[in-house]
Amino acid sequence: MFRRRELEKMAAEMKQAIIGINLLNEIVICNSQAANFLGFTPEEIIGKDLWQILPDDPLPSIRDSQRMEFNRFSRMGSKMFIASRAPFKDEQGRVTGAVAFLQDMTEHEILKAKVHSLQELKILLTAIIDSTQDAISVVDENGLGFLINQAYTRLTGFTAEEIVGKPPTVDIAEGESMHLKVAKTRQPVKGVIMKVGPKRKEVIVNVAPIMISGQFRGTVGVLHDISEIHKLSEELERAKRIIRHLEAKYTFTDIVGDSEAIRATIAQAERAAATPATVLLRGESGTGKELFAHAIHRSSDRQKGQFIRVNCAALADNLLESELFGYVEGAFTGAKRGGKIGLFEEANGGTIFLDEIGEISLNLQAKLLRVLQEREIVRVGDNRAFHVDVRVIAATNANLEAELRIGRFREDLYYRLNVVPVIIPPLRQRKDDIPLLVHHLIASFNQEYGRCVERIGDDALQILLNYHWPGNIRELENILGRAIINMRINETVIELLHLPVLPLPNSNIMDLKMLEVQDITVGEEDIGFEALQRQWERNLLLATLQRTGGNKTKAAKLLQMSIRNFYYKLERHALI
Repeated sequence: MFRRRELEKMAAEMKQAIIGINLLNEIVICNSQAANFLGFTPEEIIGKDLWQILPDDPLPSIRDSQRMEFNRFSRMGSKMFIASRAPFKDEQGRVTGAVAFLQDMTEHEILKAKVHSLQELKILLTAIIDSTQDAISVVDENGLGFLINQAYTRLTGFTAEEIVGKPPTVDIAEGESMHLKVAKTRQPVKGVIMKVGPKRKEVIVNVAPIMISGQFRGTVGVLHDISEIHKLSEELERAKRIIRHLEAKYTFTDIVGDSEAIRATIAQAERAAATPATVLLRGESGTGKELFAHAIHRSSDRQKGQFIRVNCAALADNLLESELFGYVEGAFTGAKRGGKIGLFEEANGGTIFLDEIGEISLNLQAKLLRVLQEREIVRVGDNRAFHVDVRVIAATNANLEAELRIGRFREDLYYRLNVVPVIIPPLRQRKDDIPLLVHHLIASFNQEYGRCVERIGDDALQILLNYHWPGNIRELENILGRAIINMRINETVIELLHLPVLPLPNSNIMDLKMLEVQDITVGEEDIGFEALQRQWERNLLLATLQRTGGNKTKAAKLLQMSIRNFYYKLERHALI
């Protein structure tokens, strides 16, 4: 029970509203907070009857019954307040009055709202911490566990009941507590390796102090599973290897062929690879220009750099310019915020392969010439020049010399590109390589299609050897792929009937010009009209059988000869 002298001291020092009465119900204690709350000054209240100020207030009954009550709601006019009431004694221990501690309900509602907000904030923060994949533990200023998230439980095996309120050493299997170290030094620690939990998980720990308004309030730690980091590092390295493989996946050993023509081309390309000079790959579509570009990059001193391939014919002129040289923010409608670096900058230190170089416009040719001459690029919408260190490999199947004559290709750019020309021969000029190419492609299709094709039959191979191959190796790949698809699962040899019909020059099968003299292969000892006629007749029989899928009756009918005569000719040419 309070003493009056204590209450008077409290009234003077405390910020809470205090009002007290004596045995006559006269107000004898009233501080400024209480007077302000009641709408008077202390002088106007002291000595007044309580019920003049607070009508029907139960303070007299509290005095008379010598009991106490706490946090009771009361009303004064339109005001609501919370009051705690108690009797008080004089120095001789006699009850001489009662005192009330008043609190405005407005302040209470504010505090209640703050508590509610804090509770919601705590729920939100807990949800945020639980949603992260990082294991988090929080220790308070007294060095006791305060909070952990679900990722921490998954990593260490400890539940919140085993950590909260416990010293931060309970989860450590090997090493010292970084929470205690940071609490002592007030300095963060990073990258500390230790083992935690019953399974002795190896982790990397980062711990930082929690400072609020300059006061130390605890520490927060983040744990990373080292095994997961190792796994991610391995996956990253594997991805890098795949990316490198995709960037430049071929070497000169991947170029199939043993003919004199292809060996000479490979030797020329290898010499070019050893220099920093610009290389121009010339050849028909499908001859393997991109494969040579990959191989040159892989054999150069830039093999560890980027290999960027650009198909100049696949993009519109303005789009190609922005892709090659990049652009600044606002350079054009739809430009990416912050701008974008171009492919030349991406290839810095490496190689850029410009395929179909003969298709770019004269305007873009001038900008490309600057890159080759000055080793500088200017982004679209910018006037600043950026230095780039890029090796250029260009490729075209166009007749650049003819383009020069009609003014569609710049002469100065032609000479900048044509520093080291590499002429890739068409397949019809290296037919000796067809058996090797067929063997290589069969193995590739076996893996891709899940087949077990062993070889190609002699008759089918002869058809391929006699064909003029306008689509070059790309067409050969297409023909073999279709043939393997036409085969039954249990068949292991590509026969004549499996091959699709190959279009011969001037596709009318009854026209003698369908088999051109240059496509007829004869030895030196067989040169002459009769030898050429026999070869032509043999090729005609093979082509007709191919067209009819091996059906001899249909072939004889197509050639307008009797079936007997057709079989005779097949026997003559050893085709049955």
